[in-house]
Amino acid sequence: MARPAFNGVIKLDVRDSVADWAPYETPKAPEGAPNILVILYDDTGMASWSPYGGRINMPTLDRLAKDGLTYTQWHTTALCSPTRSTMLTGRNHHANGFGVITEATNGFPGASGRLPEECATIGQVLQKNGYSTFWIGKNHNVPEEDVSTGGSKEQWPLAMGFDRFYGFIGGETNNWYPDLVEDNHFIDQPYLPEDGYHLSKDLVDQTIRLIRDQNASNPSKPWYTWFCPGANHAPHHAPKEYIEKYKGVFDDGYDAYREWVLARMIERGILPEGTALTPINPLPDDQANPADYVKPWETLSEDEKRLFIRMAEVFAGFSEYTDVQVGRLIDYLEQTGQLDNTLIFYCADNGASGEGSPDGSVNENKFFNGFPDDLAENLSKIDVLGGPETYNHYPTGWATAFSTPFQMFKRYSQFSGGTCDPMVIHWPAGIKAKGEVRHQYHHSVDIVATVLDVIGIEMPTVFRGVEQRPLDGVSMKYSFDAAPDGPTQKHVQYYTMIGTRGIWKDGWKAATIHAPLTGHGRFDEDRWELYHVDVDRSESKDLAAEHPEKLKELIDTWFEEAGRNNVMPLDDRSAREQLTIERPQSEPPRTRYIYYPDTTAVAESVAVNVRGRSYKIIADVVLEEGAEGVLFAHGSRFGGHSLFIKDNRLTYVYNFLGIPPEQVFTSGELTPGKHALGMEFVREGAGDHGESVGTCKLYIDDQVVAEGPMRAQIGKFTLAGDGLCVGFDSGDAVSGQYSDGFPFSGGKLLGVGIDVSEEQYLDLELEALAALARE
Repeated sequence: MARPAFNGVIKLDVRDSVADWAPYETPKAPEGAPNILVILYDDTGMASWSPYGGRINMPTLDRLAKDGLTYTQWHTTALCSPTRSTMLTGRNHHANGFGVITEATNGFPGASGRLPEECATIGQVLQKNGYSTFWIGKNHNVPEEDVSTGGSKEQWPLAMGFDRFYGFIGGETNNWYPDLVEDNHFIDQPYLPEDGYHLSKDLVDQTIRLIRDQNASNPSKPWYTWFCPGANHAPHHAPKEYIEKYKGVFDDGYDAYREWVLARMIERGILPEGTALTPINPLPDDQANPADYVKPWETLSEDEKRLFIRMAEVFAGFSEYTDVQVGRLIDYLEQTGQLDNTLIFYCADNGASGEGSPDGSVNENKFFNGFPDDLAENLSKIDVLGGPETYNHYPTGWATAFSTPFQMFKRYSQFSGGTCDPMVIHWPAGIKAKGEVRHQYHHSVDIVATVLDVIGIEMPTVFRGVEQRPLDGVSMKYSFDAAPDGPTQKHVQYYTMIGTRGIWKDGWKAATIHAPLTGHGRFDEDRWELYHVDVDRSESKDLAAEHPEKLKELIDTWFEEAGRNNVMPLDDRSAREQLTIERPQSEPPRTRYIYYPDTTAVAESVAVNVRGRSYKIIADVVLEEGAEGVLFAHGSRFGGHSLFIKDNRLTYVYNFLGIPPEQVFTSGELTPGKHALGMEFVREGAGDHGESVGTCKLYIDDQVVAEGPMRAQIGKFTLAGDGLCVGFDSGDAVSGQYSDGFPFSGGKLLGVGIDVSEEQYLDLELEALAALARE
């Protein structure tokens, strides 16, 4: 963008010249502009939290609802990255290129995973209008191939209009051992769980620090803070004292909870009298996804009930603990005189998550690998659920319960179970009403329009020389002082997510009967249902037969909106298929990778891909007496592999989805001197669930010293798991045989080569060692 014209006078002598400071003046926000705080949880159905009648105590949210407004028809896209993109730009998710999560991009405009330049972000606009901008916690909007130390930072938060970032890049992270980023670089967590670390606490600490520092240097400048904790996304991790607060609270089970909470929601005015409860398994068998089936509570064994109850207790403890941490931030704002003129949105990005399968899970990564859970394994972890030992997720029954009274849950964009989420707005200086409910229909795409309207500025028509797409959202500001049932100023909103489709228009909704991630396709055969949601809030009565003309009108509108927003093509392939699509990388394709000691952990998105194939690992070392430590590691205890020396023996461990026992291959005693230490896995076929099965050989130099059958994952280790490491194991250790990173010592590790070609280990050994020596 060109620099503004200089309107002063320039002579030979500065004393004869006239300065013009206008081109260099810092932009100022409008007088009295409020601070903006957006608190965005993951995976939370409306029936979860106490302000809506749920059993999960949210003391901070209760406090804000008491002095603010509780919205009952605020909707999202039904999935993480897409919703977040709408809240970044104020445009629909496909227009943003975020029709899916970043890990499932497919090469089409609506699912590119890259925000286009014609969709400037709220951060960029507010920076140009005198705001400080902070992004704390989850970022799920960086292209997967850019999540690396050397990757492009073009779509990272600092390039998207945010002055500072502290959090994690990706869909989820371990709350005890998170993959942390500060600004544009990866960092280690400041302290460990045994010293009291939890991600929710750390994020609030950092938020207070950023706001405090900003106030110290620029107290007259308002700020925009986007606070995105890991809660309530899996893994559900919480301090034990918070989990124990819910002992016995969910003993009646999820079917009874649905009936209990519906009555409470009606009593509180969240839902109208007569709202009906929908079935727990509404889709016909030939249209359903078996992974999303809900087991009726009465059919469960006593062990299943005991396990599922505990999983709900853990989830509730996680949610409340995070809310209490947010309370520290609210207290800080009040103590410093900032709370009154801070506009707060406290909300969630989609419905409750069904990614725990019908049986729940102690390792949510099984879902993304298409691998079933095992009741015996899950029960063996019941006493440590929520701690560092698990990567847990409750079963689909609780997803349905916490999305009461609606059908289904997260990923189902055609039903409100996936899209109707909690939203509380608090702004004492700008909202007269206190403790009231609002029933106006709105969507996450409306937040940007609301913020700009409140501040009194407009989205530019041209930004950085690029003509901007008009906002798709409608400001919610009119509702602040409207009657609870006053008319809605929004008129249409389309929905579509991984094969599901819906459309809301002026109080009516059409929805397809199609489950996500089934791989069925045949979208032209989808049956559409019709609901009059202004009178049937739970979408329980299909009126398609009574009003065929209204149904046709809505279907036609869906196709119009789809064409306007880059929605096509529809994609309902399985999670494993979508997550493992081969995508273009910034580096040329290669079959051989060489890594060096102490390199910052290499993110899985750009690390060597050993999934579904044969591979070799060769470490070039010079050993001294007593040498020990990790040579190579990738992943964590919930899925990964590691090559290390312990007790003077070479060991390779493949931890298959955290399922005990570890697959272990160990050598005899090592001798000092120069060695090539490695392993080879030869894939020979696929197991019952698509996993790789084959033979692993452990090598010292050119000799096989251990050999046996092995199975390996074909899906990712985790969506945002520990990266590839050489000379240490970052974060949560792959193997239970060591801890604290187990850094290599007692010799010299020159480097590690990994090969995924079809060549044999012995053919590569000398070549790999020569390459390492040259480096």
